[in-house]
Amino acid sequence: MEPIHILLVEDNEGDVLLTSEALEEGKILNKLSVVRDGKEAKDFLNKEGKYVKAIAPDLILLDVNLPKMNGHELLKYIKQHKDFRKIPVIMLTTSSSKEDIDNSYRNYANCYITKPLEVDDFIKAVAKIEEFWVNLVKLPSK
Repeated sequence: MEPIHILLVEDNEGDVLLTSEALEEGKILNKLSVVRDGKEAKDFLNKEGKYVKAIAPDLILLDVNLPKMNGHELLKYIKQHKDFRKIPVIMLTTSSSKEDIDNSYRNYANCYITKPLEVDDFIKAVAKIEEFWVNLVKLPSK
C-alpha cells in the first residue's frame, strides 16, 4: 500500500498529539504534516513562506475553530481553488452545531466528524477515518 500524506489543520496541541498517536497505532504508512491555523494551512498548500518545499497532501483533516482563518474560510478556499479542490477534506471538530455542519457541506466538505470527548473514543474515531480513507477509498492522483 502506498503511503499517503495527511495534512492536519489543528490548533489544539492535545488533539494534535492524540491524532498523531492514533495514526501511528494504525500501522498504515503515512506522512503527517501539522499546521496550527488556517493561514498557515493556506501557506502550506500554496508552498509559501516556510512551506516552499511542502508536498501536497492526499487528505486534509480540518478543524472548524481556528485562529487567523477559520476552518470554513479555509475549506471554501480549498474547494474553489483548481489545484486543491479534489483533495478530500474531513472536518474533524468539537462543534456539533447544525450551522457548522450545514456550512461545511455547503462548501463541499467530504465529511463532518464531531470529535469524541473521551480519549479512547477519539483514538478509535481517528483509526476509523484512517481505515476508511486509506484502506477503502481510492484517493485522487496528485
